[in-house]
Amino acid sequence: GKRCSTCTVYSAGGALLISTEKIVRQWKEYFGDLLSPTDTSSEEEAESGDEGKDPPISGGEVTEAVKHLLGGRAPGVDEVRPEFLKALDVVGLSWLTRLYNVAWRSVAVPLDWQPGVVVPIFKKGDRRVCSNYRGITLLSLSWKVYARVLERRVRPLVEPRRQEEQCGFRPGHGTLDQLFILSRILEGAWEFAQPVYMCFVDLEKAFDRVPWRWELLREYGVSGPLLRAIRSLYNRCKSLVRIAGNKLDSFPVGDGLRQGCPLSPILFIIFMDRISRCSQVAEGFHFVGLRISSLLFADDVVLLASLSEGLQLALEQFTAQCEAAGMRISTSQI
Repeated sequence: GKRCSTCTVYSAGGALLISTEKIVRQWKEYFGDLLSPTDTSSEEEAESGDEGKDPPISGGEVTEAVKHLLGGRAPGVDEVRPEFLKALDVVGLSWLTRLYNVAWRSVAVPLDWQPGVVVPIFKKGDRRVCSNYRGITLLSLSWKVYARVLERRVRPLVEPRRQEEQCGFRPGHGTLDQLFILSRILEGAWEFAQPVYMCFVDLEKAFDRVPWRWELLREYGVSGPLLRAIRSLYNRCKSLVRIAGNKLDSFPVGDGLRQGCPLSPILFIIFMDRISRCSQVAEGFHFVGLRISSLLFADDVVLLASLSEGLQLALEQFTAQCEAAGMRISTSQI
């Protein structure tokens, strides 16, 4: 599979690094800066008034989550592989369920679950530029099973509340849906001689820059013990980078969603849905009785308008909302 070796990389100042020691240090600094802690005042806001009646975690939920683990995947820092958990019998799964209920009631997960091993995966461009890599986080399997159980509780609450314009990470939806809608819009615009303006937007390092604003989850029906359990997975979060088989010293993480965590896709969609709602403008594009101002697939966004002025306003509004949330619009493909 893809992996990152200790090939030469550029430092933050643009100098080419060739010694293994300096290359390794640069990778740690890069991911440390990208995932460094920021203001966490929102975490305190999510503490009060969250009394709920969510049931304890059942053995069936744990069994189903373990069943969906994919074999042959790289282990996390604890070196526990999917095959180990999939081999558990009824007694083993019962003990695992007890462990998750302790985490559920105490609103804390074992410290051994917290470290994530970040592996840089090359995307495109110059291989010597750290930002041309995406960091995939290898997590403890115990973390992933617990996160899967929570995700299966979160999704039914969120799905009815999010916009139809988003097709990313949504069962039964995909890029073909959005391409079909765009093609129908263009066909309709051509047929009725109606102008349509589009702007395709891509966010830079979107998953890594999502702020931990847990109060947003309440707006989508997630509260009480379920909200606190999700937060507990991110308390005292830390990561370490693995380069060419070498694991570097860990560093604290205070922003971003862990790529590899079952909860990350639905949490990301909640975040993007909020940005999309707040940045909608009245103009949009009117099509078969509907006003469509944007279409989204995860962090890929297309803004639509009937007038160039309307599109400019939509882009300014969307940019302002992204910047307020700590996100950046990618300009590398312009």
